[in-house]
Amino acid sequence: MLTLAADIEVLARFGRALADPIRCRILLALREAPTHPADLADALEISRTRLSNHLACLRDCGLVVAVPVGRRTRYELADERLGHALDDLRTAVVAVEADKTCVDADEKGCC
Repeated sequence: MLTLAADIEVLARFGRALADPIRCRILLALREAPTHPADLADALEISRTRLSNHLACLRDCGLVVAVPVGRRTRYELADERLGHALDDLRTAVVAVEADKTCVDADEKGCC
């Protein structure tokens, strides 16, 4: 059973992964289908070196896995539920004022 600390670490890793727009694009692409890095780099119009660095980050976060396919490597989401989580996050409505991060920012002094 996961502890609260483990739950927080999982969410923090997910947040770090989503903090970069390129990693978000990679995750959304892999949500559609597993793919090889060269094809993914072409589809996202980024260099293979840059893609490789982001894939390493996503692997370290535990969100994607590298699957050997002959002499090549294919990448896919580590768990199919991540695709559902991405869909939920993508379609969630977040209401934030343009000049504040949270509703109680002035009272709490948090943002």
